[in-house]
Parts: sequence; C-alpha cells; structure tokens
Amino acid sequence: MTLIASWNVNSVKARLDHLQRWLKEAAPDIVLLQELKCIDEAFPRMEIEALGYNVVVVGQKTYNGVAILSKFPIDVELTALPGDEADEQARYLEVFTGSLRVGCIYLPNGNPVPGEKFDYKLAWMERLYLHVQELLKGEDAFVLGGDYNVIPEQGDVYNPAAFENDALFQPQSRAMLRKIINLGLTDAFRATTSETGLYTWWGYMAGGWQKDHGVRIDHLLLSPQAADRLQGCDIDRTPRGWEKPSDHTPIWCELGD
Repeated sequence: MTLIASWNVNSVKARLDHLQRWLKEAAPDIVLLQELKCIDEAFPRMEIEALGYNVVVVGQKTYNGVAILSKFPIDVELTALPGDEADEQARYLEVFTGSLRVGCIYLPNGNPVPGEKFDYKLAWMERLYLHVQELLKGEDAFVLGGDYNVIPEQGDVYNPAAFENDALFQPQSRAMLRKIINLGLTDAFRATTSETGLYTWWGYMAGGWQKDHGVRIDHLLLSPQAADRLQGCDIDRTPRGWEKPSDHTPIWCELGD
C-alpha cells in the first residue's frame, strides 16, 4: 500500500513546524508540496530528510515552488511542464518513485479575469493536456496531484455565486479541467465519494475556516493503471485548524500494490 498526499503549504519556511508534525502523524509515503516560496537552497532539506524522506525541489524566490518527498528512491523526469521554454515559473515537477510516475502541480491562479494571468492559466492547462496525452501513451501508473486552482463543480464551493467572477470557477477553467480528466484520468476524491461540500482551501479573511466557507481546488488525478489500485481518498482537515496554518489542507489517496 502506498499513501500519496498533496499539500499547498503556503510558504514552507513559515509552515515548517506544521509540515514536520504532519509528516510524523500522517506518515505518507509520497508527498507533493506546492507554493514553497523559496529557492532550492533555502528548502529545509535536512529537517525533512531526518524524517526518512528523499527530497526533490524546484524552487523560486518569493513565489511558487514545488517539491516531492518520498520514502522511496527518486528519479527526476521533468523539472518544468513541457511546451514553453520561456516559462520560468516553478510550477511542475515529475519524478519516478515507488513504482509510480508522480507529477506535482501548482497550476496558475489566473486572477484577475479577464487578463494576462487568466490567459496564462488557460495556456498552462493546454500544455498540461498535451503532456497528459503523452503520458497516457506509456504504461506507467501515474498520479498528477497538487493545487489545480480550479473548482470542478458547484458542489465543490460553499457559494458558487461568490466565485462567479473568479478564475478558479470560470467556465473556461472548468472546461479545461474536464478536458484533461476526460482523456482517461480519475479524480481520486470524486471516485470515492459523491458527497459535496467538502473542501481543501479556506480563505483567511472573514472567518472562512470557522464558517466552513471553502472550495475544493486540490486534486489527485490518476491514470487508469493507478486508478485500478485506488483503495481510498480523503481530505485531512486537521492542519487547517492549527495555529497560523496554510490556507490549504492536505488531500491523500491510497494505492494498493
């Protein structure tokens, strides 16, 4: 059994104590981290390795940044999403570890709409679509997890009207995510529950967490070979309730051998 988790930590420096605590308590085998907000050299590698993880980081000063932690050896496949060599934002990392190909995704937010940032988001999603097409030509079981910054359905947001003008809930964003999933991927969370009103992100303002005003934007998408091994998937709300938390909380899935 392999436990894979994804968590946008919203600054690994600010959230290191939380990350260490959660790794000890949840003991995932493979972890995808987003929004590190640090360069590679500033990542707390020693502290994480001390907990039994191998570490690969694609960092960026102040913004973005992704990392993969694994209790298995890691072979790095890609440190950027193919399709735009001019794109210097640290948003994608793909490795082979524990008999799985794993991609860590920090998809662009895209606000404000309309604008260059929203255009960049949609272009990035088109590149992801093309890359998934290539991945599906192989036989690897793979998991593409992370902060997708897309709310798939109305049941994945506490108040759809409040996000009517938000890039996370635009028809184009949602259509692009469906287009990617419809290539043959499985949303691990939705495959294991039809319950709505379950979220991975709550804003800091206006008591979003206390009122459960959240959205589901962190996803684990599985190839057919990985989906065949899916044993369970859930959202771990616990870290969002800790003092000075990330605005995201971890999502995990379990794959059988």
